Amino acid sequence: MRMVIKFAGALLDRPLEGLARQVAALARQGHEVLVVHGGGKIFTATLARLGIESRFVGGLRVTDRPTRDVALMVFGGLLNKQLAAAISAAGQPAVGISAGDAACFPAKPLAQPRGLGFVGELTGANVKFFESLWKAGLVPVAACLGLGPRQETYNINADQMAAAAAEYLGAQRLIYLTDVPGVLDGGAVMETVDPNSIETLVAAGTISGGMVLKLEACRRALDAGVSDVQIVGGEIPGSLLDAAAGRGPGTCVGSSANLKSRSAIAPTSRKGRNPAGLNPLRAF
Repeated sequence: MRMVIKFAGALLDRPLEGLARQVAALARQGHEVLVVHGGGKIFTATLARLGIESRFVGGLRVTDRPTRDVALMVFGGLLNKQLAAAISAAGQPAVGISAGDAACFPAKPLAQPRGLGFVGELTGANVKFFESLWKAGLVPVAACLGLGPRQETYNINADQMAAAAAEYLGAQRLIYLTDVPGVLDGGAVMETVDPNSIETLVAAGTISGGMVLKLEACRRALDAGVSDVQIVGGEIPGSLLDAAAGRGPGTCVGSSANLKSRSAIAPTSRKGRNPAGLNPLRAF
């Protein structure tokens, strides 16, 4: 199965070994895995150390040229290589990539809201490049950056990038690993969320801030044909493997018809309950 896994930036300043082992296990089981990561907290701290103010409009970071250059250093450099190294250390070779590598993620400036500077959105993906990596047994780890006009690098919201990457690569599954256990309603995890109810949830005060952008990204992925979208707590032991098997402990995002179709597919057994000793993943 082809799947996109998005790591929340908050998870990147914590021990990565557990999640890296789960990513490695998925790749060893034959799945084509793309990891997309953010890193907003570390990015903001780095900007502050350099005396650069962080400003946001509609939840998106205003990215002038100096801010963009730091994004390339932090996302495409430090965090990207740390995550690729952790997955490689877990026994599955991984390669860190960003927008300019084989022009893997073309982008264009984001039209709205205005005044964001070097903030963009994906317009495609170099599918043959990614397929060559998967064929070689590599896990690509992509920073949330795109290559725009005149070879300029653009900062892209990581949630939106993961959804767009899943769309352009034809992924069947999209998993958001976060620092919370799922979409919360008064502290309780919502098992399912219909993306068409986002506005209602915002009006009720159930969701706000980054979760709104995340659910909007989920809606895009579903509209583009991604079969299964989940928001899962990355700090829960085994949560990624469970989500990849279609039985994650977090929130499943989809319309009623989509979720009904999803639940109709019987889950496979866990590790230790099959002859090969693997944790097989349910396929769509």
